[in-house]
Amino acid sequence: MTRLVTIIVAAIGTALMMTFVIGLSHSISTGFAGFKGGLPFMIIAIFVICLALYDFWEDALKKDG
Repeated sequence: MTRLVTIIVAAIGTALMMTFVIGLSHSISTGFAGFKGGLPFMIIAIFVICLALYDFWEDALKKDG
């Protein structure tokens, strides 16, 4: 794949994954678990999103040196 196609596909995939994880975290925190019950999942979700963004940067945006 060309570099532009890789960036576009990786951005779409990362955005969809982030939307799902953020929505799930929001649903858990505002539902039965409440904020304190959903806090551990929210921390894990933030960590996973950071890992996904780093992987996106490393695979699609970082220029090979």
